[in-house]
Amino acid sequence: MASESGGRGKNKVTAGILGILLSWCGAHHFYLGSTTSGVILLLTCGLCGLGLVEGILLLVMSDEDFDAKYNQRTPESLEFVFQKKH
Repeated sequence: MASESGGRGKNKVTAGILGILLSWCGAHHFYLGSTTSGVILLLTCGLCGLGLVEGILLLVMSDEDFDAKYNQRTPESLEFVFQKKH
């Protein structure tokens, strides 16, 4: 877990639920730290369901991958969930 390893403390389930329930406004991106991606989703009302898909991807992502991508590093401002970055 991120709290044990001193990471940023972001929670995978929280991010996934935000992505599913508030996909139209990019809430999961604001929570995770990729604000430009969040603004893009906000201005495009979810970019034809991309936010919803990202919410699902966050929930099925392994804990190790989530921690590596969002807790052990700060995401770039323009970074989407489906991009491979570690």
